[in-house]
Amino acid sequence: MKTGVLGQILNCGQCFRWHYLPDGSWEGVVRGRFLRLTGKNLLSILTDSFWTTYFDFSTDYASIRASLTPLDPILAEAAAYAPEIRILRQEPWEALCSFILSQCNNIKRIRGMVERLCTAYGEPVKGTAMHAFPAPDALARAGENDLRALGCGFRAPYVLDAAHKVASGSLDLGAVACLPLPEAQERLVKIEGVGPKVASCTLLYGMHRLDAFPMDVWMKRVMGTLFPGRSPEWFGPYAGVAQQYLFHYSRHHPELFREKVQNGRK
Repeated sequence: MKTGVLGQILNCGQCFRWHYLPDGSWEGVVRGRFLRLTGKNLLSILTDSFWTTYFDFSTDYASIRASLTPLDPILAEAAAYAPEIRILRQEPWEALCSFILSQCNNIKRIRGMVERLCTAYGEPVKGTAMHAFPAPDALARAGENDLRALGCGFRAPYVLDAAHKVASGSLDLGAVACLPLPEAQERLVKIEGVGPKVASCTLLYGMHRLDAFPMDVWMKRVMGTLFPGRSPEWFGPYAGVAQQYLFHYSRHHPELFREKVQNGRK
């Protein structure tokens, strides 16, 4: 993996704490650990089990692509466009909270919101000006108006409800991750403001449930235009990986929808 392709992983909408720097490097905080990835340190970083786990190097994505690409030419194009995409093994609470904030939002604004939340409530990361993602109990002590002042808006009570449920133990994210997919989604949507999309994002990006298939505005357009009549289950056990290829590809190729409609595919 080269620094030039890190954007396929870190800028594809699955995480919000990585920043691209003018020199081509990336820096971010994961589970309270700071990392700056450069062309010089990349190989040494990837000998650290913490980071190889985070970047999911134990999963054979070449085999996953080989199982997905025969399903449809568009899916094959999407996988070939960003073959380095991996589903990061993010911390479940951070993923849940981040995707609650993602509602009716864009990636740039989500990143800003998450950073302000971390600065206000997260523990400082030694040797840097950055902060870890706030623990559930830290956010549970916040006030709704405090979160609104950070730009969380209508999402503030949703973040608080999630924080209270996780901090109190009434929602065990570790147990949720082990449930059958429909049951796991059912547990997550009991959080105020969490619908099927946020639940699926939490499962895919925070619990590494590769069968979860988040459906946001982009993906509803993809499915309706490019895969009419097909359900997420059609993609099989790696539906979440297929979703990530298609999401990233469609964001960079909006003309694809016009072309396929004109060609009569819809």
